[in-house]
Amino acid sequence: VICFRALCCKGPPPPRPEYDVVCIGLTGSGKTSLLSRLCSENTDNVVPTTGFSIKAVPFQNAILNVKELGGADNIKKYWSRYYQGSQGVIFVLDSASSEEDLEIARNELHSALQHPQLCTLPFLILANHQDKPAARSVQEVRCHCLQPI
Repeated sequence: VICFRALCCKGPPPPRPEYDVVCIGLTGSGKTSLLSRLCSENTDNVVPTTGFSIKAVPFQNAILNVKELGGADNIKKYWSRYYQGSQGVIFVLDSASSEEDLEIARNELHSALQHPQLCTLPFLILANHQDKPAARSVQEVRCHCLQPI
C-alpha cells in the first residue's frame, strides 16, 4: 500500500521557473528563425516580424518567454517600450552582413548595452548565419562589435 501510494500520489511536478527575455537585432539577422528552431517549428516560410511576437521556449528546467522585436528601422525606435520586466537580452546579428549593416548592428548593440533597463542584464550575442561563405568568425565579430564606440 505504501509503495502504491508513493507511485500514484506524487501530484504534479513543481512548476518550472519562467524568465522574460527580449530578442533584438536588425531585420534579416535570424531572430524569427532562431526562435522557431528553439520551439521545434518549421522554418521554411519564415517572414520578418512586423512589430513583435512572443514565444514560450521550453527547456527541461525553465521556460524562456521571449519577446522578439522586429528589426526594421520604423520599429527599432519602439524597442525600449518592450524592455520593462526583461531578465535577459538576446542580440542576434548577421555575421555575413555587409560592413555597413554590421556597423549599424554594432551601434544598436551598444545602445542596448547602455540602456538603463538593460545595462545590468545578461546578454547573449548570437553571431548568426555562420553557415554562409561570407560569415565572419566569432573572433572577428567580437573584435568589431564589442569594441567601444
